Amino acid sequence: MGLISPVIIPALVLGGLFYDFFNSELPPGIDQPLKLRSKPTLLFFFQILYFPQGKILEKLGICSDLSLLRVMLDGIPPWRDSKLLIKDVKADEVPLRIYQPKWPPTGKRRGILYFHGGAGTFGSIRAFERICRYIAKKCNSVVASVGYRLAPEHPYPGQYFDCLNATLYFMRNLEEYHVDPALIIISGDSCGANFATVICQILLNKKDLPKVRAQVLLYPGLQGLDFHLPSYQQNASVPMLFRRLVIYFCFRYLNKEPSVLEDVLQNCHVPESMKRKYKKWISADIIPDEFKIRGYVPQKSTSYKPEVHEVVKELLAITFSPLLAEDSIICQLPESYIVTCEFDVLRDDGLLYKKRLEDNGVQVTWYHCESGFHGILAFFGYGIFSFLSGKKIMDSTVKYINSL
Repeated sequence: MGLISPVIIPALVLGGLFYDFFNSELPPGIDQPLKLRSKPTLLFFFQILYFPQGKILEKLGICSDLSLLRVMLDGIPPWRDSKLLIKDVKADEVPLRIYQPKWPPTGKRRGILYFHGGAGTFGSIRAFERICRYIAKKCNSVVASVGYRLAPEHPYPGQYFDCLNATLYFMRNLEEYHVDPALIIISGDSCGANFATVICQILLNKKDLPKVRAQVLLYPGLQGLDFHLPSYQQNASVPMLFRRLVIYFCFRYLNKEPSVLEDVLQNCHVPESMKRKYKKWISADIIPDEFKIRGYVPQKSTSYKPEVHEVVKELLAITFSPLLAEDSIICQLPESYIVTCEFDVLRDDGLLYKKRLEDNGVQVTWYHCESGFHGILAFFGYGIFSFLSGKKIMDSTVKYINSL
């Protein structure tokens, strides 16, 4: 093992560099393309998962694909922050890290729950430490970062229960953290934004708890029904999240073998009756024309395959796809802030949810990052390695939170 690793790892990285150079796409207008291209090692570890042979390291007995990815993306711990009191607690075995400004409050503060991204299979409190510290200080708020347990070791839908339990703990201990019960914000990025959306929907039935003031959703992934929306076509090969990688992570999250990945890419997992029912909410026809100018070709009709649906039917559950919730639920949701990035396969999920909320009378503040890509906030706070668009997203988010 010790002899194989020093040889095989550089070889795999070198292969990843060649793959990245020849297969990824950096469209005109994307933020700092040379800087993005200069992160080949990180891109490689995403791309190695892209292939069936992505488990080569596991087969060699070195480590599993997800273990490697978790280590690479776990972040570098920042220095101690003299302006924050940081405390680790647990809620029903779910870790939370609470960030509180040290300066005395002039009144009760906002309470912000943050669910990190990572497709439900990687990511951590530590990886998003800089984001949560920034929000706590800039918004003079108490931030609770939730370390929900990861799939597939902690099976789906356990992540939603972890996030719910953490939320209930926080809401029931507001006095301890000097939080105003009228100023609770539920937030997250990527799949964490999906969790935030679902938790907001669940909390509508809990009348004994404070009402959520707002949901803050940073480039959310909200549906598993249509993988041929314009953003999926336009950004299929744009780092950090390729179109095929979305499906791969869905399979890993649900602990399924990706044997029907190609069929899911073609939307063969969706019954015709469901396509007709949800076309009013999830359709390229609803996407504004300005988001189709980089090229969009309507999908040709594909045949429904019941056997494929049976394998991945969880993709169409309301939990996984909160965009499918009924209007009777959507109309009760709190004021919302949504960030979308132009060069993101998940862009149109955010656009569709924005329209659904607005159609149901929910106030929406929308920030579209015209040069941003998916996962850009993973680099936030790393100095010269950060991206200008990531800073703009965070400053817009802070401005919104401070307006509440």
